Amino acid sequence: MNLSSANCSSWKAESVVISLGFSVIFLLGTVGNSLVLAVLCRNGQMNTKTTNLFILNLGIADLCFIVFCVPFQATVYTLDQWVFGPVVCKVVHFVIFLTMYASIFTLTAVSLDRYLAICYPLRSREMRTPKNALTSICLVWALALIFSGPYLSYYAQMDLAGIVVCIPAWESKPRIIMDVCTFFFGYLAPALVLSLTYARTIRYLWTSVDPVKDISESRRARRKVTKMIIIVAALFCFCWLPHHLVILCMWLGRFPLTHTTFVLRILSHLVAYTNSCLNPIVYALVSKHFRKGFRKVFICTLKKREVNKVHVIQAVNTVSSAETSN
Repeated sequence: MNLSSANCSSWKAESVVISLGFSVIFLLGTVGNSLVLAVLCRNGQMNTKTTNLFILNLGIADLCFIVFCVPFQATVYTLDQWVFGPVVCKVVHFVIFLTMYASIFTLTAVSLDRYLAICYPLRSREMRTPKNALTSICLVWALALIFSGPYLSYYAQMDLAGIVVCIPAWESKPRIIMDVCTFFFGYLAPALVLSLTYARTIRYLWTSVDPVKDISESRRARRKVTKMIIIVAALFCFCWLPHHLVILCMWLGRFPLTHTTFVLRILSHLVAYTNSCLNPIVYALVSKHFRKGFRKVFICTLKKREVNKVHVIQAVNTVSSAETSN
């Protein structure tokens, strides 16, 4: 009885920590990506640049990922069973992988766009147009649909010993093939592209010399851009690697189902989801244009609240005056 009570208390404590973690990710991801979208949609000076179009798409994908993934995953780890029905079971996991692929492919497209912009600024002008950027974005979502489509049948609602769960329904071999493909196309291949493009970009920034600028100023600019690029690549690789390693280790038989491995699996999900919170910081907050845009959004929001308060006060005063005259 004491052991059972201790386990129950331990699980309740873990449930609180898990819920808190998912709540923080949901709040930061929603607010961060919403601010990015608000700035891009409100600021007419940035909506025709290819990089900002990619950032807009990244914000949409990350926001959808946060909204459709985090709340349902939080309930999976805190409740005893699946309570949303068989249709939601399939749709939720499909949307999770759809937005995951869209985010990763968009990051890859951004790295290629940055590589062309920095290494070939003149020759890439004809390629880096808003029309081509929109075409690339459509291609990103088309590929995301292709790779995530099988997940409409991958998960299913089942009854296991009287407990309703939402788990993979495929046999072992198809599941292994699917998980390996997800690791390769959803992590390894994009990571290789990111590494190659950013490595060549860094090499160009550190070896090229701009004769117009002062040497010290050019060096500081190169270091600033290099630092941003390293952070972008490192965050992507770091955040998603634990999630894929856990799945691969499970298939290799080196990840037994214990309380410790269950906690590690939850942590791998939390770290992966955190990437969608960090992307707005890396891609937006480092830009002075976005910082100005954020300030404008906050100022406009505060002004609207003040105007609404004035209207409410005027309405109350009007009502009070009418009652007094009566």
